[in-house]
Amino acid sequence: MPFQNKKRILRSRSYLSSLISKNTRLARKSWGITMEQGNALKALTDQFQLSVALGDLILLDGNWYVTHAGLLRLAERRHCAGIRVQQMCQFCDPAAGRWVFKATLYKRRRSQGFVGFGDADPSNVSSLVRGAEMRVAETRAVNRALRKAYGIGLCSVEELGAFPNARPSPASPLPTNGSHPSSGNGQPRLRDQLCLLIRQYNLDANLVKAYAADFCGTETLRGASRELVESFITHLSAAAKENRDALVCKPNSYSQQVEARS
Repeated sequence: MPFQNKKRILRSRSYLSSLISKNTRLARKSWGITMEQGNALKALTDQFQLSVALGDLILLDGNWYVTHAGLLRLAERRHCAGIRVQQMCQFCDPAAGRWVFKATLYKRRRSQGFVGFGDADPSNVSSLVRGAEMRVAETRAVNRALRKAYGIGLCSVEELGAFPNARPSPASPLPTNGSHPSSGNGQPRLRDQLCLLIRQYNLDANLVKAYAADFCGTETLRGASRELVESFITHLSAAAKENRDALVCKPNSYSQQVEARS
């Protein structure tokens, strides 16, 4: 191995070791992290070189979240060729503050893009960003495309409906009519909400699950966080009400992918 390459590798290892130490020290000072959280932070730092000091990562309710700025810096380090963002006009309702965007990230020129969808309306954004739903939807789409392209399983903080520490504590369980299992706050579980939409609009369950995984930027729907699944259900419900025929076309585009897995 050439001497210059050895020096470059040693310099990279030294930088990474220093970054891990800085991240761990700052995280302990800021959040008082546990050993498990510290190990997760080291793994994230080692794999993606994310920086706590620069705001690439944040700890909320005991869970690590990546930020939009952190994802963009990662894309720059990996020499991202570009990101194309499109407004999905057929699913948008400006009067209601509902917006849906599609982002396509290209890791290399002429390469196949990685697609992410983002939606936002007053019901699924923090009160801190009310009135800026259009920007939130665009950011969520870009974040999901970035996470999919670079294999980041962490949810981004911008994808949350509200910051976890600002959420009200769950109410005591309410009685239900027995038609749907309760999630503990009188509402049907997310899985049941999704199944209800599938039956209501006569959709193909396997295709919808593939669409949901793509929307959430995860390998499978099971790997998506609760916040991402909630966001997809909101998007699916709104899209079905606006234009069911257009909605059916979207899951159908995943038919080859589903057939390949079966």
